[in-house]
Amino acid sequence: MAGDRLVWERDGLDWPHREASRFVQAGGLRWHVQRFGAAHRPAVLLLHGTGSSSHSWRGLAPLLAADFSVLSCDLPGHGFTDMPPAWQLSLPGMAQAVGALLAALDSPPRLAIGHSAGAAIAARMCLDEHMAPAALVSLNGAFLPLGGLAGQLFSPAAKLMAMTPLVPQLFAWRAGDASVVQRLIDGTGSTLDAEGVALYGRLVRSPGHAAAALGMMAHWDLKPMQRDLPRLRPALTLVAAGNDRTIPPDHARRVQALLPSAQRIDLPGLGHLAHEERPAEVAERVLRVAREQRVVRQDG
Repeated sequence: MAGDRLVWERDGLDWPHREASRFVQAGGLRWHVQRFGAAHRPAVLLLHGTGSSSHSWRGLAPLLAADFSVLSCDLPGHGFTDMPPAWQLSLPGMAQAVGALLAALDSPPRLAIGHSAGAAIAARMCLDEHMAPAALVSLNGAFLPLGGLAGQLFSPAAKLMAMTPLVPQLFAWRAGDASVVQRLIDGTGSTLDAEGVALYGRLVRSPGHAAAALGMMAHWDLKPMQRDLPRLRPALTLVAAGNDRTIPPDHARRVQALLPSAQRIDLPGLGHLAHEERPAEVAERVLRVAREQRVVRQDG
């Protein structure tokens, strides 16, 4: 329902980098996007993870704008972007939707950066030929299925919650308690400032946003990704944070076993939201990769 969604004219009044925001129609959805940097610079696409939004790049995007033309968006159903049909919350569906956005903007990226599930979406877009960047940077990317009992229970439980209409409302109601939001952030292994915690609180208190996150989890199937990763064409760099409690650093080693050409960068002491904790450090690593892959000039 409309009342369950975030409203730009109310909830976006103090949104980070509001001046960079615009709304775009693409693939049957109204998207919230943000753009930074000069249009003539190499294009970079930023894709956030499940349950997050464009705010996740508030520290990193302006730093990248010195060398790139930067595009970030709220994924379907997240933040201020429309909720898609349920099937489009799957990994191939998300990849197709973001591909439609890039086509509408006529903005093929030379570099793609994805965080967590956003890295899997970026990889799926490459595999399904929705984009063809020279390089892909994964920030604590979630490419492979969960192992053990968690892997057996995760999707069925998420599907049950997503199919129960009251669950997003209940989740949003519980998030009205600031300590609940803080525990969610602490569970990632990251330490965010007060603004970062407040922004996540604003998101998870929206039943519509919560429904999109649950819908993604319910429709997520990473077994095809595990099968297809060896044929990924862009140069892949895996940034793995040592204190990540959501996607353990060992996940990157498992990806490297499937794709030995992938490079790995370790960030000791940081958690799942490393790019929000230390955006300057992540920006420096990204620029180094971009120069190595000739996305930008060595002296650029």
